[in-house]
Amino acid sequence: MPFLFCLISPEKKPHQNPIASKYVETQLQDFVKRLHQRTVHYKKKLEEGDFSSPETSPKAAATTIPPPHPEEDEAQGEHYCDMLCCKFRKVPLKEYLKKMKFSTSIDSQTDVSYALWLLLVTIAYNWNCWVLPMRLTFPYQTPSNMRYWLVIDIICDIIYLSDMLIIQPRLEFLKGGDKIVKPKELKEHYRNSTKFKLDLMSIIPFDALYFIFGFNPIFRTNRLLKYTTFFEFNDHMESRMDKAYIYRIIRVTGYLLFILHINACIYYWASDYEGIGSTKWVYDGKGNRYLRCYYWAVRTLITIGGLPEPQNTFEIIFQLFNFFSGVFVFSSLIGQMRDIIGAATANQNHFRACMDNTISYMNMYSIPKIVQKRVRTWYEYTWASQKILDESEFLGHLPIKMQLAIAIDVNFEIVTKIDLFKGCDTQMIYDMLLKLKSSVYLPGDFVCKKGDIGREMYIIKQGEVQVLGGPDDNKVLVTLKAGSVFGEISLLARGGGNRRTANVVAHGFANLFILDKKTLNEILVYYPDSEKLLMQKAKVLLKKKAKPTEAPPPVKGFALLFPSKEETPKMLKALLGGSGKTSLARLLRLKKEIAAQGEEIHGNEAAEKQLDEAKSKLGNEVEKPMDRLKCKSRPVTEQVPQPIPKAVLPRGNTKESLIITMTPSSNAEEEILTVEIKEKAQ
Repeated sequence: MPFLFCLISPEKKPHQNPIASKYVETQLQDFVKRLHQRTVHYKKKLEEGDFSSPETSPKAAATTIPPPHPEEDEAQGEHYCDMLCCKFRKVPLKEYLKKMKFSTSIDSQTDVSYALWLLLVTIAYNWNCWVLPMRLTFPYQTPSNMRYWLVIDIICDIIYLSDMLIIQPRLEFLKGGDKIVKPKELKEHYRNSTKFKLDLMSIIPFDALYFIFGFNPIFRTNRLLKYTTFFEFNDHMESRMDKAYIYRIIRVTGYLLFILHINACIYYWASDYEGIGSTKWVYDGKGNRYLRCYYWAVRTLITIGGLPEPQNTFEIIFQLFNFFSGVFVFSSLIGQMRDIIGAATANQNHFRACMDNTISYMNMYSIPKIVQKRVRTWYEYTWASQKILDESEFLGHLPIKMQLAIAIDVNFEIVTKIDLFKGCDTQMIYDMLLKLKSSVYLPGDFVCKKGDIGREMYIIKQGEVQVLGGPDDNKVLVTLKAGSVFGEISLLARGGGNRRTANVVAHGFANLFILDKKTLNEILVYYPDSEKLLMQKAKVLLKKKAKPTEAPPPVKGFALLFPSKEETPKMLKALLGGSGKTSLARLLRLKKEIAAQGEEIHGNEAAEKQLDEAKSKLGNEVEKPMDRLKCKSRPVTEQVPQPIPKAVLPRGNTKESLIITMTPSSNAEEEILTVEIKEKAQ
């Protein structure tokens, strides 16, 4: 009978990786449940004494009913409804309510649904701000349309109440640097805040006084106390929009329109207080009430002039108050608008200031016009491509972690494609990303020149560069595109191998990343493994990109008819030594003299002694080139050959012969010279 045992010692317990997918987690749990059910089934069989195995005799084995699958149970509990000859699945109400269950806490900074909810609350708040003053002063609220006003008011009150009871008590907050998410603490924090007090006062149902004093909108003025949500929504919009200054301009414009709206309502109330059309200053009752009063408010607050003069004290005081408030409000709004536009164009103003200062400097020192034109072109292209002159200055106020996050998103994909850095430590690449400097080159600019000392490595971010070579250094050898790297050999080479081997010119506008040698060495101090890997790759690159041997000069003219002179053999070079052909000639001349003198002193014993002396001299002359061959490491000083004294030998025939041979030794760089004297056969 099969059993399943899992024996895992605590020392050899495998590392448990977190499950990244909910689907995988569900499948694993289902698999464990079925294994457990199978174990229980066989355990019951053991207790009952039934040891028969269904695998050995399938005919006699009792049919076992597998336990129901959890998914099948769910399918049996599903509800279906028939409609138009089709069967549709109907989700039970309990499951639907479970899915609609709200989370226990809300992150107000990152949750998009909370921002949408704030938009809904802000619409309800603006309804009360704009409509209540108009309903109080203008006769737009009548008994015939009262039900429509009441319906909208009730909807706004429901939104207010839902925000106070459901949303605000679940907002997360920070306490001592920790984010609080416990529901009880969240509710206590909201109840102890000023916002809760204002929300509570704004929802008090003073509308019940309608039954006593009639339908007067003044009892709803407490709804204006929910201004905290309005300003919170403004902060969310400014932080989320790509161009926040657009929303700021819209907001300031809305403030101006709202103030004019309030002034128009007050003017109609003053006209109604004195009597419509009673004087030239008040509203005469003609045309659209709201538009006429709004037009008067615009001309008053902006102080355009051309208005009728006030007739009595009330009108004079009212007009003076309008003028003073108009000057204050209008000047403050103009100041806000100036600050918003100035903040929106701050980068452009800084760019223009830098460009103007540079042009003034060049004019003061009479820089050639060609150089000035290239400088202007660089400024204009840099601004058009990245809207900022120096990226490091722009990101300098951010923490290192945030700078790294931005650098990874922008440049990590480019750097990881470079073969030179493949296999290096990822953290080393992160540190290198923070040190990269961006530079823009104009068409025709030399990025580096041949023979210059290489202190930087270049990574092409945008554009193309051309590597020039040839006899005149004008031939395009290769064109490098975005993602390519060059200058890495000079950056990694040591011991004087950091000279540029070619000219590199920008082909069009090129944006390059620059990494200098000093910065890379400072980074590699903390990553010795990556340093070894880079050094190995540098050696391979140096071998691949070594200078090729120069080709022999072309053969011209009559030289084609005659073969080139062959190289002197090694044996002959050894005989010649450092003094050229003089050594061999001296040996041959000495041999002839010995042979001639030997014929004269044939049979004379004294001649034999002189012959032995001559042979010893010959041996000394032969040993000199051998010493030069065997001692190569020691510097050889060329000695001036001295004349060899002629041996006085009697003429005659000799029985000996001189044999000179050259044989290679065990060392390939050395050869052995042998001199033998043999007697002639008679």
